[in-house]
Amino acid sequence: MLRRLTAAGVAAATVLAASLVTAAPAQAQPTEPPARTESATKIATGLRAIVDLSAQRVLVGDLVAASKYGTDKPIDDPAREQVVLDAAADLAREYGADPAEVVAIFKDQIEASKVVQRGLFRYWDAHPDRAPTERPDLNVIREEINRLNVGIVSSIARAEAERGSLLCGVGLLLADLRVSHERDLDALHARALARSVDSVCG
Repeated sequence: MLRRLTAAGVAAATVLAASLVTAAPAQAQPTEPPARTESATKIATGLRAIVDLSAQRVLVGDLVAASKYGTDKPIDDPAREQVVLDAAADLAREYGADPAEVVAIFKDQIEASKVVQRGLFRYWDAHPDRAPTERPDLNVIREEINRLNVGIVSSIARAEAERGSLLCGVGLLLADLRVSHERDLDALHARALARSVDSVCG
């Protein structure tokens, strides 16, 4: 449907991301860059669960889009979105995470799903022969989304140290690139994944 990210492109981007933390002048601190690179890699590992669960949530957006396409169900659903945000805040308190931070992340998760839905709607409008012929049950889909939401909040709570690190942004980028490659995300879903984790580092 959309051109897939190539392994070579991801590898090149990973090298670029790593270079962001190894760009210190070699003569000033010759031994620091390897240590900082190692730290960024450890942070990426610590953030991976959040990113991978977010990728799964993004992919479920395909089913959400298929359930709504050709119906009067809107992509933007403020009432449903508030239910998700309230539940995320409750989960945050249960798992010992900051509710405000979790809600900010879940606002991004919701927007990422809309990125997928709008992208697929445009594609199906332009290619009616590729439009879904079956309409999944949105209630069943929401059960899967709720399961993923629990995992995401739990992972956020466990990654408090990584999220507070000065190298969180680089680690998040590395985790994003790896998950995008491992799950073979196309351009639409890779863009949605990046949107879904936009607030992970605060």
